[in-house]
Amino acid sequence: MNLRTCCDWPALGRTILGITLVSACFPVIYFTYGGRLTFSTVIIEFFIPWTFGNCIAIPANLIPWKWLETRNVSAGARWAMHIAAMLVLGVLGTALGVTIFVLLRVPSFTSFGASFLGCLPIVLVMTLLVGTAMIVYETMRARLQETTLQLRTQELERERILKLATEARLSSLESRLHPHFLFNTLNSISSLIHEDPRRAEKLVEQMAALLRFSLDSARQGVVPLERELKIVNDYLEIEKARLGDRLNYTVRCAAELNGFEVPPLALQTLVENSIKHVVAPNRSGGWLEVAVERFNGSVNLGVRDSGPGFDIHVSPAGHGLDNLRSRLAAIYGSAASIDAARESGASSVHVIIPVSTS
Repeated sequence: MNLRTCCDWPALGRTILGITLVSACFPVIYFTYGGRLTFSTVIIEFFIPWTFGNCIAIPANLIPWKWLETRNVSAGARWAMHIAAMLVLGVLGTALGVTIFVLLRVPSFTSFGASFLGCLPIVLVMTLLVGTAMIVYETMRARLQETTLQLRTQELERERILKLATEARLSSLESRLHPHFLFNTLNSISSLIHEDPRRAEKLVEQMAALLRFSLDSARQGVVPLERELKIVNDYLEIEKARLGDRLNYTVRCAAELNGFEVPPLALQTLVENSIKHVVAPNRSGGWLEVAVERFNGSVNLGVRDSGPGFDIHVSPAGHGLDNLRSRLAAIYGSAASIDAARESGASSVHVIIPVSTS
């Protein structure tokens, strides 16, 4: 392998350009805080960070980071290798940069030893910060490219399932990140900090779990029912903190069904629909009941609420229930179904999933 093949030249070019732009800010900062701006100070204030940055960036570009990513080790071990590599780069880059400045007789660098020890801490901190950000960015970019490649090469039906799962995840995440939802949740947490700090901390954890599950759901065709119910409970607890006594709910599921696999956000979509359209708009609030049970060789995911009911077959395209119906058809074909009914003075929605295909 030669230098041309092992070096990622486009990435190196982007890195040097970024270092140049950042280094150009240092003379401005120096002048802003009262320094005299002369030609020599501009050169020094720009040249010092630019040199240190490139002394680290250029060797870093020769490290086979992709090789580290492909090792069959835990995430912790992989990060430990990354951090060790960045620390080594920081030490070597500091030594190389100080050597350059000592040879050029830059006034701030009188001797190698003192200058090296003086520069090393800040260079290591900056190396770790910038290196971590770059690793996260490149990792996310690589994952995006890998997902794109998979979508292009897989069968049409598989692409359809992934597309529907992504739409469900984005729809769920969009609702979580909606300004009103975030504002109401943060407001609930804020009001609980002094009254009930433990519950406020729990709400923060539940909000994080909800967002994490929404992000991860696109990569998972099915998830254990236990995980889905955990997210449903987290979502209901968050809404309970906001709506207070206006929301009453129960969740029932036999322990034997915890391992049964369901499409991610399937049950949560039904619950969210009840909260949005039945409980939240009503000043007096409402109730809902989540029940998971076996039914004629299948599993019934049911949600009943105090609403007036609706016709599920006329739900608009792209709506959460319409998306869920499409995902069920893509995964289970005609063996799964979703239906809504008005029964005993309450509205109910049922998702029937066959046990044999789980």
